[in-house]
Amino acid sequence: MDTTVVAPALVSPFEAKNYWHGISDDPPELLYRSDLESNPFPHPEPGVRFFQLPVKTAYGTWGTALNEVWHDVAPLIIALFKERGISYSVLKSTRFLIEDEDGQKALGPVVVWVALHPGRNTASDARDVSPDVLRILVQHGVEGAVVEWYEGAVEKLTGPPLLRVTNDTNPSYHVRRALTAALGMPIAAKEMGAEGSVSFFFHENRTKDGAPSNRVFGVSNKHVLNKVTTVEYEAGAPRQYIRVCGEQRYKRFVAETRALMAKNADGSLRLAEEVARLEGKPRSADADEAADDAYALKKKKAQLEEAVETCEALQSFLTTTDEAFHDIARRDIGWVDWAPKIATGLDANRYTLDIGTFELDRSKFSDNFRGNVVDVGSKFELYELNKMFWPNGTGMKLPSNRQLKIRGVVPRDLLANPDSYDTNGNAMYVVAKDGSATDLTVGRYAGLEAYLCDEFGNESIEVAVYNYSQTSGDFAAKGDSGSLIFTGDGRKLAVLHSGMPRGNVAFGTPAWWVVERLLLKYKYADFDREAF
Repeated sequence: MDTTVVAPALVSPFEAKNYWHGISDDPPELLYRSDLESNPFPHPEPGVRFFQLPVKTAYGTWGTALNEVWHDVAPLIIALFKERGISYSVLKSTRFLIEDEDGQKALGPVVVWVALHPGRNTASDARDVSPDVLRILVQHGVEGAVVEWYEGAVEKLTGPPLLRVTNDTNPSYHVRRALTAALGMPIAAKEMGAEGSVSFFFHENRTKDGAPSNRVFGVSNKHVLNKVTTVEYEAGAPRQYIRVCGEQRYKRFVAETRALMAKNADGSLRLAEEVARLEGKPRSADADEAADDAYALKKKKAQLEEAVETCEALQSFLTTTDEAFHDIARRDIGWVDWAPKIATGLDANRYTLDIGTFELDRSKFSDNFRGNVVDVGSKFELYELNKMFWPNGTGMKLPSNRQLKIRGVVPRDLLANPDSYDTNGNAMYVVAKDGSATDLTVGRYAGLEAYLCDEFGNESIEVAVYNYSQTSGDFAAKGDSGSLIFTGDGRKLAVLHSGMPRGNVAFGTPAWWVVERLLLKYKYADFDREAF
C-alpha cells in the first residue's frame, strides 16, 4: 500500500483510492479536500495485516444551513470557477454517513462536492481555490463545510444499441444472444426485477383512430412487465421501464462468456503442446508416417492460430460489451405501453389473458432489428433440430444461418388437428421456445388443451407442452415466462406463461387468441415487418 504523498499529488495513492470507499462499486479517486490537515485519513500501520476502511454512504444535506442558501451560493461558486479557470463538470452537495471499524456511524460535515473535467486542472488548482469557496459559504452562514474534489465527466445513461445477430462463425455467436434484438430476448421490469422473455414484436402502422404511427412493440407476459397484476396498466407518467437482461441473466451472460474463454484458452494450450511435440519429433523413415505427421502439424498449426484469434476476439468482446452494458441503468430498452390485468374466462375459450406490450426505444433497436426472428443458437446441431422437428423426413429444414423467421400463427383448427406427423403417421407438433432461463428447448405439443384450476378455484384452459424426451431436460423453467412457443416452420403456437414445479409440462395461451386480443387494442398492428 502506497501511503506516501508524491508531488504533484497532494494526497497519497492509498487515500486517493480509498477515501470514498463504500459510495459505489467503483468510487472516484480523491484529487484534493480542504480538510487534509485537520482531518487526517486513517492509514494502516506498517506490519499490520488487517485494516478496515471507513465505509461511506452519501446522504442529503436536509436540515443544514446550506439548504437555505444553496441557490444563492452555487452561482457565486460557479462564477468563481470561471474567473479562476476551474473546468468543473459537476457542482453538488452532500454529507457522508461514515461507519468506522467498530460499526459506529456518524454524519460528517456538509461537503461541497466538485467534479472536474479530466485532465484540465490540477490538485494544486483545487487547493488554491478551495479557501475562496469556503469564504463564500461562511459569508452566507454556512460554517464548518468541506470542499472535496475529483475528476469525472457526466455521461448520458441512455446506453448502447443492442448487439446484432451474427453468423455462427463469430466466436461470440452463442453467448451474445442475450443482448441481441431477437425473440427470446431476456427482459426484466425496472420496477421489480422479475425476469422473463420477449414473445414477439409488432409494428403499429396507424393508431386505433387511424392516425399514422411508427411505434414498434414487444410482447411478453403481464406478470413479467408489471408488479401489480390485478389492475390494467395504460402508458403514463412516470414510465415503467423494461430492461434487457436483469441482474441474474446478465451475470450468467458474463459467466458463460468467461467459461467459453477458459475453454478456448485450454484448447490453445493443448494445441500448442501438440505443435511443439510434432515439431520436435524426428522425421520417420516410414513415408506414410512422415506424411501423416506433416499433415497433422500443418492442421494443428492452423487450429492453433484460429484458437488464439478466438481467445483474443472473446476477450475483446467481453471487455467492450461489459463496458457498455454492465451498468443496469444503461440496459433500458423500452417502456410498458399496455398490460391488462391477468384474467380467465373473458370469453367462451376460457384462456388465460397474461400479456402486455412495451414500446421499443428506437435508439436501441433500429440498427440491428430484423423483425420476428429466432436465433436457434449452437446448443443443438442443425441436423439434430431438423430430425426432432420433422422425424418423418419431410424434407423441410431450418435455415442454414440458424435464424428462423416467425410468420403467422397455428390456427385454432390445427391446434386440434395438427398438419405435421411423426414417423408412425400420427398428427403432432414438435415445438420449441427460446427463453431467458433455459435458452432453446424442444418439446411436444400435447394436442388437447389442458384444463387448470388454481388454489382459489379459478379455472382456465391452456395449451400444454411436454418435455421432448427423458434426456432432453425441462421444456421451461422460472424466468422463461413470455417465451414464444413456435413450430419448426416458424409459426407462433402459444405464449408461455406457467408450468408445473417439477418441469414435466409447460402451459401457454394460444397465439391465435393472443393476436386477436392485441388487434382489439392495436387495430392496425403488423406482425411481419423486418425493418424498424
